[in-house]
Amino acid sequence: MSPFKTAFKALLPLLERGALTADRAFSGYVQPRRARGKLLLQPYVGWGTPGRVELRGRVLLPRTVAPARRTDPRLRNAQNVLRRLFSREVGGVTVSGVLNGQRAAAVSDSDGYFTLEFTPPSPLPGGWHQVPLQLDGREVQASARVHVVADARFGVISDLDDTVIQSDVTSVPRMLSTVLTGNARTRLPFPGVGALYRALTRDGEARNPIFYVSSSPWNFFDLLWQFLDYRRIPLGPLFLRNWGMDLLGGHGGYKHGVIEQIFQRFPDLKFVLVGDSGEKDPEIYAEVVHRHPGRVLAVYIRDVTEAHRDEGVLKLREEVRKAGVDLVLAADSLNAASHAMAMGLITPGEYRSVLTSVARSYET
Repeated sequence: MSPFKTAFKALLPLLERGALTADRAFSGYVQPRRARGKLLLQPYVGWGTPGRVELRGRVLLPRTVAPARRTDPRLRNAQNVLRRLFSREVGGVTVSGVLNGQRAAAVSDSDGYFTLEFTPPSPLPGGWHQVPLQLDGREVQASARVHVVADARFGVISDLDDTVIQSDVTSVPRMLSTVLTGNARTRLPFPGVGALYRALTRDGEARNPIFYVSSSPWNFFDLLWQFLDYRRIPLGPLFLRNWGMDLLGGHGGYKHGVIEQIFQRFPDLKFVLVGDSGEKDPEIYAEVVHRHPGRVLAVYIRDVTEAHRDEGVLKLREEVRKAGVDLVLAADSLNAASHAMAMGLITPGEYRSVLTSVARSYET
């Protein structure tokens, strides 16, 4: 580790404490004033089992972000990105919701986040449910989506940036240009990723759940959700990060924590892990394989880096193989689909759908 990184790591706790102190002082002054204004409820996607569901969201001051269009100029997209990043959160507000007749309530914290937990008296059926939300004492309402997992054959945990959506995270200038000047209609998925994910999540009449774990901030939730919906990529709960000092804490520890949470919530479910070689996904997923023997069916890593990085990933592949799991370093979605078909995770017909989708992408 370089001297700079060592010094930065030593200073990080001090920076975090200083930022937290400043944030609390600022919040103590501004939050009561914000709470008296017009408020917005931003629900995220709830998730859980038939007997326990968790739903997160945020209370904010309204912002003006027009619906995305393919013809939007880059400047307008950049303005909308900045509006998302510089959100104005509101703490100390009580939010309530109702699921299957059960009411739950929580108070938003200093960053505006709230978490509702439901333990229905009778088991919920698997699939999507709607949860009406309301700010107590105000005429502010919203509707949240909740996905209940029941009777699935396996689950999928996927990264987003450079795994599903082309972000160029290996090049900071290209990444900034892509993220800051694109929108939900102009950002591009990797060829065949929609067909592959539809195949992995479809299991006859049933549906295998998919969970998206990304280091993108929660401020981008609506953009990412609209992107998935517009590109017909299966929807599922998104796990993003708080925009603030905790983004400096590193990608690996955060992602490990989320995956552990998902594994603990569904102790009888096995998973397919999908990521890319641009960051630490191979290392994180290898650790998950060793920590949870028998719980990982396959690891698919999209190859977005140069040969020197591939060598390290291939060494990890040999380690993971000793644990009985294949790590596939895939140039495109078709390579992953081929392995998934051989594993019996998707059908030959679904494989052909991925093949057709990839071929069409390269023709345009």
